[in-house]
Amino acid sequence: MKTAWPMMLGLAVILALVVGIQAADKEETLKGTITCAKCDLKVEGQKTCATVIKVTKDGKDTVYYFDSKGHKDFHSDVCKKPQKGTVTGTVSEKDGKKTIKVSKVEYADKAK
Repeated sequence: MKTAWPMMLGLAVILALVVGIQAADKEETLKGTITCAKCDLKVEGQKTCATVIKVTKDGKDTVYYFDSKGHKDFHSDVCKKPQKGTVTGTVSEKDGKKTIKVSKVEYADKAK
C-alpha cells in the first residue's frame, strides 16, 4: 500500500501533463486586422516585412505573427493595405512573441 499512493500520484501527474500538451495544440480563431508589422504597424526593431493579425480585446491590442508559410501565402494581400478578417491556427508564444501556425485565413470581404 505504501508504494500504491506514489504510483497513483505519478500517474495523475503524467495524465495532467498529457492533457495540458493536447490543450496547447488546440486551434484558435482570431478576429482582427491582418496587416504587415513593418509597413503598417511600424513595430520597433522590425527590419523585414512580417504578416500579423492585430486583435483588440478589452481595449488592448495583441499582435500575433504568422508562421513562415502563412507569411509567404498571405503577405501580398495585406502589405500596405490592411484587411479585416479571421485567422485560424495553432497559437504559441516564445520570448514574449505570439505566433500562429496558420491553417485558414478569411478576409471580411472574401474567403481565401
